[in-house]
Amino acid sequence: MIRWLISVAVHLAANLIALWVADLILDDFNITLGGFIVAVLIFTAVEVLVEPLFTKMTLRSASALQGGVALVATFVGLLVTDLISDDVSIEGVSTWIAATVIVWLGGMLAVWILGIIFIKNRVEDRQDRRN
Repeated sequence: MIRWLISVAVHLAANLIALWVADLILDDFNITLGGFIVAVLIFTAVEVLVEPLFTKMTLRSASALQGGVALVATFVGLLVTDLISDDVSIEGVSTWIAATVIVWLGGMLAVWILGIIFIKNRVEDRQDRRN
């Protein structure tokens, strides 16, 4: 349970960064300041729920598609967030594609960096306890 909560917290932080970057880069991708946190919460909730489901489906029927699961989950998360929240606006097919790739890539990088920081801190804590 603790690992899952840590994973959700890391996803929240990563998605916050990724959505902010997409908002900065793409002209037709807009999140209002007031709705930013709500958008991050909706997006993360959808992503955390949908990605394991899609992974399970691809493992059963088409394991070759497993690499695209995160991209599909990102797209679905953006779609649901856009539909639910009036504070998110994504216009045009090219913006949808670019936003999906930017948020996916930004989220992956942020999770990787946050994971390294978290692991480094845990290793240092263990070393301190041993000394």
